[in-house]
Amino acid sequence: MKAVTLHLSRAYSVTKAGLALVGLAALLGFSALPFEPEDAVLEVPVPVATRPIDEGISMAQEREQQALAEFISRRWRIAETAALSFVTTAYHAGKVHSVDPVLILAVMAIESRYNPVAESTMGAKGLMQVIPRFHLEKLLDHGGEEALLNPEVNIHVGAQILREYTRRLGDLELALQMYGGAFDDPTAQYAAKVFGERARLEPVREAARKQTATSA
Repeated sequence: MKAVTLHLSRAYSVTKAGLALVGLAALLGFSALPFEPEDAVLEVPVPVATRPIDEGISMAQEREQQALAEFISRRWRIAETAALSFVTTAYHAGKVHSVDPVLILAVMAIESRYNPVAESTMGAKGLMQVIPRFHLEKLLDHGGEEALLNPEVNIHVGAQILREYTRRLGDLELALQMYGGAFDDPTAQYAAKVFGERARLEPVREAARKQTATSA
């Protein structure tokens, strides 16, 4: 009986020591993980664009876009590389669809806070929260509604919608209200939010332009 008790005691000691080693290894493994502070900048995933964006832009416009990207990165706490990608795409879309790129960026801020994978309960997708079922014809050349999670496609389609609404209604405020699904709101709160965000971006653009003119 004593031999059995001694054997069980030794087995228990070995098992306890083994568990202690496993726990120590887990603790060391956890401590080796990289620490991310609470205020770390959000790394927004940026899918690879389907084609080059704004090749051959002027030095002045490049400085302007960089300034806006830096401002957006700080204000909305997204990676500067992601912000610059959104800004350059907005400038290209603005040129193609005859829409102010700063207005496009303002809509992006209000709609998704620059989150390219944002999806709403109403089915709106991406940076500019486009609802695919209302704009299927615009998505045919891009491969369907899933393409809206590609930032470049989303920004171009959103800019195209803004242009169409503005031409149809002849008034930017009404166009924005329709874009935001609040056409019947007499207070035009959605448009006011977009205009407010554009008012924050405009001085950044103007400062970059003045700096370019001064250094010329």
